[in-house]
Amino acid sequence: MTGTPLRVGLVGYGLAGSVFHAPLITAAEGLALDTVVTSNPERQQQARAEFPDVRIAATPDELLERAGELDLIVIASPNRTHVPLATAALKAGLPVVVDKPLAGTAAEARELAALAEERGLLLSVFQNRRWDNDFLTLRKLVSEGTLGDVYRFESRFERWRPELKGGWRESGDPAEIGGLLYDLGSHVVDQALVLFGPVTSVYAEAVVRREGARTDDDTFIALTHANGVRSHLYVSATTALLGPRFRVLGSEAGYVKHGLDPQEAALRDGLRPGTGSGADWGTEPEKLWGRVGAGESPMTGGGRAEPTLPGDYPAYYTAVAKALLEGGPNPVTAQEAAAALDVLEAARRSADEKVTVTL
Repeated sequence: MTGTPLRVGLVGYGLAGSVFHAPLITAAEGLALDTVVTSNPERQQQARAEFPDVRIAATPDELLERAGELDLIVIASPNRTHVPLATAALKAGLPVVVDKPLAGTAAEARELAALAEERGLLLSVFQNRRWDNDFLTLRKLVSEGTLGDVYRFESRFERWRPELKGGWRESGDPAEIGGLLYDLGSHVVDQALVLFGPVTSVYAEAVVRREGARTDDDTFIALTHANGVRSHLYVSATTALLGPRFRVLGSEAGYVKHGLDPQEAALRDGLRPGTGSGADWGTEPEKLWGRVGAGESPMTGGGRAEPTLPGDYPAYYTAVAKALLEGGPNPVTAQEAAAALDVLEAARRSADEKVTVTL
C-alpha cells in the first residue's frame, strides 16, 4: 500500500480507544490517526501526549461535521452508543469500524449491515481475539487435522476480580449492554463460531456473585454446533484459580493451553508493534506453550509441546486498510457479528428462563 494514508477518526479514548485502537491504527500501513473524540480533559491531554499531531473533538457531532476530511470512523465508545454512532457515520458516507459488541441485538446488527451495504461502505467489527496467539495456534491444529474430529471445545476467559471496578460495564441498566455475557462472551462465542460454524442450540447460566454487582460476573455457555461439536464456554470475574484457556478434545488428540495472549498486557505497558520494544510482538516463551497428546495429563508431562504462533492484533487494521484501499475482504463482517449476537441473545434467554434455546 502506497500513497496518502487514510485519515481515521477515533470516537472514545477509554480502555478500548487508548489501549487497543489508537496504537493499532497508528501501527497499520495505510492508516493515520487524525482525530480523537473525547470530552474528558484528562483523556484529551493523554491523547495529545501520546500522539502530538492528533486533533481533538469533544463530541461525535463535532467530528461528523467535517466528515469530508476523514476516510474512516472507529467507534470505541460505550456499548450503548455503538448503533447510533455507526448509523450516523454511515449516513455521513464514512466506512466504520465498531468495537464489539456491534449492537445489543442481532436485529440491530443486521439493520446496520443493510445500511452499510445500501451505501456501499465498509462496516467491520473489532474482534481482536481472532488474532490471539493461542487461537491462531488452535485454528492451525484444527485445519491440519492434528486433533482428528473435534468432539469438545472448552474455552475459558477467567479473571479474579472480587471487588467491583464500577462504570457502565457493571451497570444494571439493560441499555448499557454491560455484563460479562456481552463483554468477554462476545469473544469466546465469536471464536467458537469461527472454529466450528453455526449453532443449533444454546444453554447458559449467568450468575451475579459479587456483593453490589448488578450484571452477570460468572457465566457459562454450552453450544451445540450443526456439525456436532460441543462448545463449553466460561467467562468469569470470580475465578480464584484460573483454568486452561483452551482444552480441545478430538478423536486423535487433545490440545491444552494455559495463560492469556500477551498482546493486551504489552499494549497496556506502552509497548507498540513494529517498534524496537515490540520487535517480538505477540510471542511467548516456550514454557507457556500448550501441549498436544492423548492418554495423559499435560500437567504430568503428557503430550508434546506445541509451539504457540505469534499473536497478531496488527493484522486486523492491516486488513481494514487493504479492504478500503485495495478492495480486500472485510476481516470481520457485521453479518458475522449478528450471528454471534443470535447466540448471545439465546444465552441470555436460556439463563433467564432456565431453558435450552433452539436456533
